Amino acid sequence: MKKIYLSIVICVFILSGCEDYYDTKNNPVTYGETYMSIDFSTDKAIYNPGETVRFILKDMPKAAAKVRYSHLGTVLKEESLSSTEWTWAVPSDDYKGYMVEVYETVNGEEKVYANIAVDVSSDWAKFPRYGFLSDYGRISNNQIDMNIETLNRYHINGVQFYDWMYDHQRPLAGSVENPAASWPDLIGRTNYLSTVQGYIGAAHGKGMKTMFYNLAFGALKNAAADGVKEEWYLYKDKNHNEKDNHHLDPPFRSSIYLTNPANTEWQTYLSARNKDIYTVLNFDGYHIDQLGNRGTLYNYDGNEVKLNESYKPFIDAMKLAEPNKRLVMNAVSGYAQDHIAKAKVDFLYTEVWSESKTFEALSQVILDNNKYGNNTLSTVLAAYMNYDKSNNAGYVNAPGVLLANAVIFSFGGAHLELGEHYLANEYFPNSNLQMKTALREALVNYYDFLVAYQNLLRDGGSFTSYTVQSIDNKLNINNWPADKGQVAIVGKKFENKDVIHLINFSNANSMEWRDSNGNQIEPALVKEPVIKIRVSNSAKQIWFASPDIKGGVAQKIDFTQTGSEITLTLPSLKYWDMIVVEY
Repeated sequence: MKKIYLSIVICVFILSGCEDYYDTKNNPVTYGETYMSIDFSTDKAIYNPGETVRFILKDMPKAAAKVRYSHLGTVLKEESLSSTEWTWAVPSDDYKGYMVEVYETVNGEEKVYANIAVDVSSDWAKFPRYGFLSDYGRISNNQIDMNIETLNRYHINGVQFYDWMYDHQRPLAGSVENPAASWPDLIGRTNYLSTVQGYIGAAHGKGMKTMFYNLAFGALKNAAADGVKEEWYLYKDKNHNEKDNHHLDPPFRSSIYLTNPANTEWQTYLSARNKDIYTVLNFDGYHIDQLGNRGTLYNYDGNEVKLNESYKPFIDAMKLAEPNKRLVMNAVSGYAQDHIAKAKVDFLYTEVWSESKTFEALSQVILDNNKYGNNTLSTVLAAYMNYDKSNNAGYVNAPGVLLANAVIFSFGGAHLELGEHYLANEYFPNSNLQMKTALREALVNYYDFLVAYQNLLRDGGSFTSYTVQSIDNKLNINNWPADKGQVAIVGKKFENKDVIHLINFSNANSMEWRDSNGNQIEPALVKEPVIKIRVSNSAKQIWFASPDIKGGVAQKIDFTQTGSEITLTLPSLKYWDMIVVEY
């Protein structure tokens, strides 16, 4: 929502009519060059400890191949590959990430044929990887399955159902006894119950959580007929003459008038409407939206309302009404995140805007969320790439996306970006920008990397600075935050290991992460750079992994250590390398 609707109206008139704008044939996450060919897949996006994973390999390697199962560079098991489909009973340890690779040995050297990550977590909230859906028109079961299958390959373990509903104050069209088969959404698109149900079922089949979207405080102009009282609204004046509202012109059916989230009668009313939803549709929870800082507001009685303080009691009321359902709330520009973090949410979700333009500021959003949540809540960022470019048809700029993800992932966050299409705008149905094949495949590697090494990226450790030097002058190295022309070092210390990330801004033309016009430059590949790292202990082994090399598979690295200094040669550096020094 947020800034959305003015830009939507502009887009609707710029483009060749709503029919083309919402054309479902352009909705797959891989659209533009048809669906992505999935060469190696698992049957689910997330597994319980001890559960069995089913692997499917598109083609059998020509030579004798083996399968290797690893955790953080340590091999757990190897076996010969005899079929394109097989199973693996995962270990009983909870909240672990694994890398599975199919490899051949050719002339004495291992060649990785295919690889994929596996997330073993009993609760998605530990390592959330959030995706979205935004179109619920007449879509075939086959297309629904293919969209979800694609998200499954990216290990998306939760899906936000954006603008699925009817009216904000009455999201379920029809009644519990007789739900409507179809209904108009806010802008007038026709949504179908069968499509929403189909997506919920398909997502559940992959182990994904399904979250219905709605504002915490939205009511349309017809809300009085649904029992919404004047006393429940937020007002711009003490005499309740002017309701706070998000003004919308046609083709929208109504402006959105804001209720008071702290009003207990509104909480009770909306909880009842949510119960209707859960009775008809098997959603797992409620994705709560807001509109950021609204300035000075009053309740009906003329008392000032501290909106930021209203969200925790609202969330807690929703949880009390449905204790078995999940809750996530958007903090627009971080607004009220310190209060949201004290409520019963699964993780922290921030929609990032101009207050956090730079890569440094983007990382700080995650660090701030860590502080608000006492390092117990993960972060997902709604960070819209190529934003200005999204007003017209075109392609997503891969260098901007991969640099942003390198920063987000290395600081322990996740990026809401994948749905039926790539997300480049706060109005999720905007599908103007397509992904080319190279970016689609690169993101498979990045999400495999995020899962396989989640215990280093998103599970403890403390951020710290390391002294890293370039020995052969191939890299201009600086500790985070780096600048254009530099390689940034992001370090994290664990009890028995140091993790050192190298993020390559050597060729960057901007340090603003959004890459609004899609102009970020692809970094040149640096081959075999030699670096020196200052450490505090005697290293036992060092290994390396990069989403840009061999699909992120871990590789052991030879090194020499003299006192507190380790010298090693990296295989290469493109966007992002990770070095792990074990003691």
